[in-house]
Amino acid sequence: MTMHPTESRPARMPMNGVDTPTLIATINAVGANPPLARFTFRAANRWIHGTHSRSAMNGFYGAGAEHQRERSTFADGDHPAVLCGKDQAPTPVEWVLHALAACLTAGIGNISAVRGVKLSRVESEVEGDIDLRGILGLSNEVRNGFTAIRVRFMVEGDAPREKLAEIVRQSVARSAVYDIVTRGLPVTVDVDAEPSA
Repeated sequence: MTMHPTESRPARMPMNGVDTPTLIATINAVGANPPLARFTFRAANRWIHGTHSRSAMNGFYGAGAEHQRERSTFADGDHPAVLCGKDQAPTPVEWVLHALAACLTAGIGNISAVRGVKLSRVESEVEGDIDLRGILGLSNEVRNGFTAIRVRFMVEGDAPREKLAEIVRQSVARSAVYDIVTRGLPVTVDVDAEPSA
């Protein structure tokens, strides 16, 4: 999420579980030193069996240094039985929907706190349409990924309806995952391949 420096604004108190003073101080610090904004996040994935795999997320680079969390977070991916998997975890495309919802919701929490709006409810429903003829190799005319994604937010707070809606629109405008999903980006895939011993 990107915001403009807010040094001229009055100090704000923590709200919605967001440490608003620290958030504003971080925005100002990055605004004064743009290289601090450069981050690289990582995930390491390992195949388990069939269509089941597990990613570990821990270290990342940001704010001018490497960081290690106290513990790794693991996220499994699998296919449902109807798609020849064991259904032991969400499909990878469902993780994309989760990432989009989580990013937009985080933005709503932060933006609301900065604007002094106390939230009482933020829920969302996300769904994506996909035509499997693409990934099954049955048609070169069908794309592999989602053809459309729909997000519906239900937001309640101590602000007029239009202000709450504007907070959601601002979150969409500054969402990293929304940007990734809607604008695309170059992805490189390298391979280190070795025959089994």
